[in-house]
Amino acid sequence: MAKLIFENTGEEKELEEGSQIQEVCEEAGVPFACTEGVCGTCVIEVVEGMDQLTDFTQEERDFLGEMGCERLACQCKVKSGCVKIKY
Repeated sequence: MAKLIFENTGEEKELEEGSQIQEVCEEAGVPFACTEGVCGTCVIEVVEGMDQLTDFTQEERDFLGEMGCERLACQCKVKSGCVKIKY
């Protein structure tokens, strides 16, 4: 099991390794619109554990440009371990 920690609320959610984080983020209050990586509504900041997420998708590269600490929650999958985010 992997863990997603929401810095804003302190909430912790467990999810299957290799699964998308979209549903868990949406339940925690992260806003979503298109869910295809086009609109950027679901931008999150990865505080810890960026290496525990899958590589940036082409949609993220197109929207975010610079590959820093921001990700699109609709495009991420958690590989394992613990990831702390804020939105």
